[in-house]
Amino acid sequence: MDKKKRIIAVAIFAVLAAVLMFGTVVVKSPGHHGSIGELMKDAVLHETNKISLFGLMEVNPGLISAFTVTGVFLVFCLAVRIFVIPRFKRVPGKFQLILETAVGLFDSLAKSNSPHRNKFLGAYLFTAGAYIFVGTIFELFGVQVVTTHGTSMSLPAPLADINGAIMMGFLSYSVILSGGFAENRLKGVGQALKDFSLPVSMSFRIFGALLSGALVTELVYHFIALSYGLPILVAVLFTLLHALIQAYVLTMLTALFYGEVSEPAHEKTKKDKR
Repeated sequence: MDKKKRIIAVAIFAVLAAVLMFGTVVVKSPGHHGSIGELMKDAVLHETNKISLFGLMEVNPGLISAFTVTGVFLVFCLAVRIFVIPRFKRVPGKFQLILETAVGLFDSLAKSNSPHRNKFLGAYLFTAGAYIFVGTIFELFGVQVVTTHGTSMSLPAPLADINGAIMMGFLSYSVILSGGFAENRLKGVGQALKDFSLPVSMSFRIFGALLSGALVTELVYHFIALSYGLPILVAVLFTLLHALIQAYVLTMLTALFYGEVSEPAHEKTKKDKR
């Protein structure tokens, strides 16, 4: 019986592969409006595909994605706080274990890099990491919206918009400045301001990583010989990889710089003497 099942599975796979090969050779391109350069330019600048915000103004699709992801987060957190956390047990279940592991991961990251002031840092790292991860994989759901030109498109990741990436970078930099001011006042702020390129590097690191995945996927879609099955694999792998890497990189950099500027001045003096 197992042998027959294997033969049937191989036969189905062979038929599907033959159909895809036939479609690659015979079927004409599904049609792409504009050149690949125009498609990439719009993916970066969002000059063509705009979305109406309640009929008030035209905005980038990344803003709608940001509102959607934020709304989902707020509803999810409210539901967890009301219905899940009061029922936590000493022996955790699967969902409780996942939450505790995630919180513990970012809490340990904050404590290891900033042993003096880490309560707020741990909360921010968890929030920023979760937003980057969920916001990045959000594009995999393919939420469809109608543009102002009447065409349909899938909402991108919020941080694939340069404006969203810049705000995330400057928000993290503001947290670093607050840590320096809370511990060392103006001296801590001055130390943080020395790394004035940090928010720019954070912003463009996130934006460049997410945009590269979108552009590679668009390139694969653009060529008919590659547009059967392969874009799914490319999109999923690039999206998951970027979600994990960028969430880790930004939270790690924020924790490192926060711990550096929030270190008490007398301890820095002792280290310098050593």
